[in-house]
Amino acid sequence: MTSTGRLPAVSTWIIDPKHTLVEFAARYMSLTTVKGRFSGVSGTIRTAEPDGDLDGSTVEVEIDSASLDSREPQRDAHLRSADFLDVERFPSITFESTRLEAVDADHFTVQGALTIRDVTHDVALKVTRQGRARTPTGLEVAGFTAEAQIDRKDFGLKWNVALEAGGWLVADTVKILLEIQAIRQD
Repeated sequence: MTSTGRLPAVSTWIIDPKHTLVEFAARYMSLTTVKGRFSGVSGTIRTAEPDGDLDGSTVEVEIDSASLDSREPQRDAHLRSADFLDVERFPSITFESTRLEAVDADHFTVQGALTIRDVTHDVALKVTRQGRARTPTGLEVAGFTAEAQIDRKDFGLKWNVALEAGGWLVADTVKILLEIQAIRQD
């Protein structure tokens, strides 16, 4: 409650897919890093106003699994197949926050349930608040950068090939980077 005894107003922000990037990166053959992105992203952020208090704030994101693009069509087809994302059976990757914790004024952690292939695990996103602005058309927008790291095997993404020289074709660790712009709705 605020000092006046009233509950703070809740603002709703919609993720702007035209100004949002969801990127992943994994080591390949222990030599290079392969990166890809998802273009189909949508979601909602709800937070208390006017100060953006994290108590009671929520984040929900949905990613279209088939929108994956690693700039190599054959690899993309394999990543969309049953060996990895199995987009025919599991068309969406989702994230729903369970808790937001402030680190300082511009940094916080968003703890939540990440679901890939109908397997859900708790993931912590390290988030940096980039600020707010008004677009030339008058929309109020907010920007955030977030990153996390997951073990793909935790989500059933177990396909791999042993290398002759030792090691594996695809690393288990996947880094996730999000550049998010959200538009205030109220």
